[in-house]
Amino acid sequence: MNAHAPVSASVNDSWTVAGRTFNSRLIVGTGKYATYQQNADAAEAAGAEIVTVAVRRVNLTDPNQPLLVDYVKPDRFTFLPNTAGCFTGEDAVRTLRLAREAGGWDLVKLEVLSDTAHLYPDMVETLRALDLLIKDGFQVMVYCTDDVVMAKRLEDAGAAAIMPAAAPIGSGLGIQNKVNVRLIIEQAKVPVLVDAGVGTPSDATLAMELGCDAVLMNTAIAGANDPILMASAMKHAVIAGRQGYLAGRMPRRMYASASSPLSGLI
Repeated sequence: MNAHAPVSASVNDSWTVAGRTFNSRLIVGTGKYATYQQNADAAEAAGAEIVTVAVRRVNLTDPNQPLLVDYVKPDRFTFLPNTAGCFTGEDAVRTLRLAREAGGWDLVKLEVLSDTAHLYPDMVETLRALDLLIKDGFQVMVYCTDDVVMAKRLEDAGAAAIMPAAAPIGSGLGIQNKVNVRLIIEQAKVPVLVDAGVGTPSDATLAMELGCDAVLMNTAIAGANDPILMASAMKHAVIAGRQGYLAGRMPRRMYASASSPLSGLI
């Protein structure tokens, strides 16, 4: 992009995944909120266009209980069903088939977790699950570790987007390995989104400054003292980081460089 392009060019730039184009680069979750109404209000405050839905944990079909879709409405948001709570490829396929039957959703987020305290994904099983889902007609955005080699394998296997974890799910620790995230971005021909571990607006800004196409978060907003205010903060943080990335940062220097010229002094 032209370094002197108007600010509106960077504000309004869109991104595309699996043939679908979005303006907002902030994706929010639908878990851990006090109520579905709070969840809906936070998604609006975030300016989100995509919301992730844990199919195994969120009520989508039982009319005897509060329904997520009555608050976070599918005609307002693109639902991104995910496989949270799945530990095998078969579990993931079964879960996402249910989502497709319930709402016709075929753009999905795959996460196959290892059965450990850190909840990092089992990358071998994730790669196998990706193959099963693609053969079943899904377009798959894949949650993964920040392993540069495995990220390339996922893309080569047909992933619609690569979603490396910044830090363990729900930790709020922020991006722990900027080098790997940047390398994943540089090699990818599909969108790259930081997913999991964001805690503060500055974390979201950093992800965008590194060149991520978008950021996905849940606990960072839902777990805040004021989720609605935090959602708004995250919206502006993502916009600021994206604009900073497009603008191009100044060179780093080892020593001071005066802001004003040193010649012609009075």
